[in-house]
Amino acid sequence: MTAQPDIAQHLAPARQLPAGAPGFVGALRQRGMARFAALGFPTTRIEDWKYTNLAPIARESFALAPDGIDGAGELAAADHLGGAIELVFVNGRFAEALSTRRELPPGAAVGSLAEAIAVTPALVEPHLGSLAAIDDDGVVALNSAFVQDGVFVHLSAGCRLAAPIHCLFVSLANGAPTVSHPRVLVVADAGSAASVIEQYVGRGRYWTNAVSEIVVGPGASIAHHKVQREDTRAYHLAAIAAEQRQDSRFASHAVALGAALSRSAIATRLDAPGAVCDFDGLYIADGTQHVDHHTTIDHAAPRGTSRELYKGILAGRATGVFNGKVFVRPDAQQSDAQQMNQNLLLSDDAQVDTKPQLEIFADDVKCSHGATIGQLDDDAIFYLRARGIDQPDARRLLIYGFANELVERIAVESLRRQMEAMLADRLPAVVGALA
Repeated sequence: MTAQPDIAQHLAPARQLPAGAPGFVGALRQRGMARFAALGFPTTRIEDWKYTNLAPIARESFALAPDGIDGAGELAAADHLGGAIELVFVNGRFAEALSTRRELPPGAAVGSLAEAIAVTPALVEPHLGSLAAIDDDGVVALNSAFVQDGVFVHLSAGCRLAAPIHCLFVSLANGAPTVSHPRVLVVADAGSAASVIEQYVGRGRYWTNAVSEIVVGPGASIAHHKVQREDTRAYHLAAIAAEQRQDSRFASHAVALGAALSRSAIATRLDAPGAVCDFDGLYIADGTQHVDHHTTIDHAAPRGTSRELYKGILAGRATGVFNGKVFVRPDAQQSDAQQMNQNLLLSDDAQVDTKPQLEIFADDVKCSHGATIGQLDDDAIFYLRARGIDQPDARRLLIYGFANELVERIAVESLRRQMEAMLADRLPAVVGALA
């Protein structure tokens, strides 16, 4: 059970935020403060947080992360993606000098949220805070209390971006623990399309508390990628909320490799007929890492389609959580939903808690779900060894094949190549846990 800490301690850094924010931002901050003061941190007494204890975060004192410090450029340069629109954030703030703003087609706005709030508030105000669960989730409320900067993407009707948008969040903590609360807002009007990549890296002992809101208009298509590669001393909490209009498509690809403790809550609501969503997720953890994914797909209108596949690889004493909820509401006739979670445990001490859930209130639907937890197949290892492959390489090949099914689904080529390289780098350590 998580003991509630001094709420004021976590809100105090908000006094460091610059004054002069527009009224709707100030109102959101005040609402976030009030809700966090009322809700506090979620505890393990709450069913959705039963397996993830936030006590290590709640009892720590975090200073608001300072403006960019030495080393940010080097860290950011290592993770650039070729051909992308690059937006780099250091400790939660936009770093213009490290970013690459390419020429955009008419109708596209891509940049920092702080800049959009100042220059085009009319585009931001209707959507900021409209989807994230500020009233129910203390962590989301705390992010809202600190809304300052992040990503803003607006695509006018019919605007389709060929280049992916790479949002690289770099956190650096030299000394005392720090926290940043980045915010992402994506609004895709009718018939527009883009790929958005959120990637989180860092160095030191820090906490990233991110919230993203994504509005997918009629016939629009958003491919959203979230890559979490935080320092293994860091904490990472993220909430992503999407809403889909008629015949829209939302694809979510989540990869979690880093952090001491991480949790990603990803939700979409198929709010009009014919909407389609695809949820893919891959998590790899070893040592004492804890990784948690909570997903929610809400079929609220007819003829919606959802596909979900999450895979986990856990070694050492790592722990994992997968909780996937699919709601099919009474009006959502002819919905088609399939969900699967597969886990590979590579040690006796690794553990995963998986809970796929279907709640169906319509009668004309096609829905299925399932979960598996297992070890490497001895017969498959024997087969490979019989062909001259030594045991570590045989294990590595099987694990790579298990994970690569999801990596291959990443449509952005530069990101897919990056993920393949990271997978190859990470597997020797994971396979070593088998020795």
